[in-house]
Amino acid sequence: MSINWFPGHMHKARKEIAKVMDEIDVVIEVLDARLPYSSENPMVSQLRKGTPVIKLLNKSDLADAVRTQEWIEYYNSLPDTLALTIDYSQKKLIKSIPELCKKLVPSRSNHGRPVRAMIMGIPNVGKSTMINALLGKRIAKVGNEPAVTKGQKRFTLKNGMALSDTPGILWPKIEDKDSGYRLAASGAIKDTAIEYEDVALYAAGFLLNDYPDLLQQRYKFKELPETADQLLEEIGRKRGGLRPGGVIDLHKASEILLNELRGGQIGLITYETVTQWQEKWEAARIEQERLEAEALAEQLAEKLAEEAAAARRASKYKE
Repeated sequence: MSINWFPGHMHKARKEIAKVMDEIDVVIEVLDARLPYSSENPMVSQLRKGTPVIKLLNKSDLADAVRTQEWIEYYNSLPDTLALTIDYSQKKLIKSIPELCKKLVPSRSNHGRPVRAMIMGIPNVGKSTMINALLGKRIAKVGNEPAVTKGQKRFTLKNGMALSDTPGILWPKIEDKDSGYRLAASGAIKDTAIEYEDVALYAAGFLLNDYPDLLQQRYKFKELPETADQLLEEIGRKRGGLRPGGVIDLHKASEILLNELRGGQIGLITYETVTQWQEKWEAARIEQERLEAEALAEQLAEKLAEEAAAARRASKYKE
């Protein structure tokens, strides 16, 4: 599923961020701990241009702890990067973030100059809630839906650190099919922009493969369904999704599954692993090398053909 959901304010936000990035010392990037890499906007890396980054894996209270730790270790292995798991009950950890920002840019903080940070992330990942927690009061608008923050805002923390908030921005086209489904299943994309049942079928297949025990515990199946279609039908049958004539209301079943998945009722889950992405990156690298080799071979063949044609013309001229 290729998703195109790039409202006008997101395009405007991207341009605004690009203008001020040279004045930013540290980027605070909020990710969804349930889908760390799929919720990492590739435009953030492009825009920050090597600026140090703190990656906050938010909603860690809803994520698989083992998989989350693997992602933390991966991100902390990258240059100029500090990764932390977080949820909003960890007030002490949240309050320590400004000091962590200072440590990433000692050349500025050691000279008594306030650190300038920018908080970034995709829609509905919790940026505004993070700002409110850092400020100790509710200033940034919060909502359990994507695209709540519409414009860039600036705040000053008690320690003098300047903090810029930005709207949640997706990238113009989400090419990776799995990432698109994961973002949709997590609620990062408005439901009106997706095929609800299609996303629920993807989520059902993922849960059957990765977390069958959690499904069994949640829905008390006598026998776990074998396919995603069967799973949705059984959920509809168990949760009042039967229409007259015994027809299953798949839309209602899809709503039930996605709402309970997003709310954590099914259990602690993480949609992706570091290993899965490393395999994708390696496959992409091999494919890129193959395409480059093919292009080089075509160029060589064209050059040889041109040289052969030139040789024939020269020979004909001599005759």
